[in-house]
Amino acid sequence: MLFIYKQRMKLKAAYDHDFWDGARKTLSVFWTAQAKIWHGYEVEGLQHIPDQGPALIIYYHGVLPVDLYYVTTSIILEKNRLIHLVGDKFLFHIPGWQTMMEVFNVTPGTVSSCIDVLKNGHLLSISPGGVREGLFGDENYSIIWNKRCGFAKVAIQANVPIIPMFTVNIREAFRTPGWARAWLRGIYERTRLPIVPIYGFFPVKLKTIFGEPILPVPNTNPEELAEKVKAAIESLIRKHQKCPGSILRALLERLPFFR
Repeated sequence: MLFIYKQRMKLKAAYDHDFWDGARKTLSVFWTAQAKIWHGYEVEGLQHIPDQGPALIIYYHGVLPVDLYYVTTSIILEKNRLIHLVGDKFLFHIPGWQTMMEVFNVTPGTVSSCIDVLKNGHLLSISPGGVREGLFGDENYSIIWNKRCGFAKVAIQANVPIIPMFTVNIREAFRTPGWARAWLRGIYERTRLPIVPIYGFFPVKLKTIFGEPILPVPNTNPEELAEKVKAAIESLIRKHQKCPGSILRALLERLPFFR
């Protein structure tokens, strides 16, 4: 409540300027408070996010990307900037979710539309692994990109820095059963229906890490740039994540003694 009270002047100014800006910041205050209370949420490396101008954030996709919501709200409150998000198409068919998608600038995203967002000076976030990585990854935090490099094409053509992002214990907050991953992946690959059961919302310690920006080098190709970004995220995982992930350990990490 103290955190919300301290944000009251920002909220008043936002509503005076624009209703939707006020609505975004109100949701951001409550989401940020929830993140701090439920997950002891922290962000490291926020200085790598520019105060102005475009950048492309590439992140590891958890079962449910709650960390991206927390990052979005942190950047709204700390830098007064809104991240444009690329989300899977099925999100837009969830009843009642369309308005939320519009308020937080979530789009399905094509290469051309992503380039336009960046050339207009905005921040953009993409998870190359998407739902596949989220639902069918495991506690070893292996990256599942299937040679996707569209994001690298976007960065090269827009000539913007790529900022790698990883959230510690994101796979311990929500889980998918091992048997479901094995049985249902074939159905997903044929139909793109995300029907894997999910359990969790455990109050584990979450900490988002932003790595050093990666600038596209002249004459580099998308495949090479994609591999460089993948290696950067894998480096963040090796440095900050204890593998295989453990729900119990992630819960204990709420206490400084166990970190």
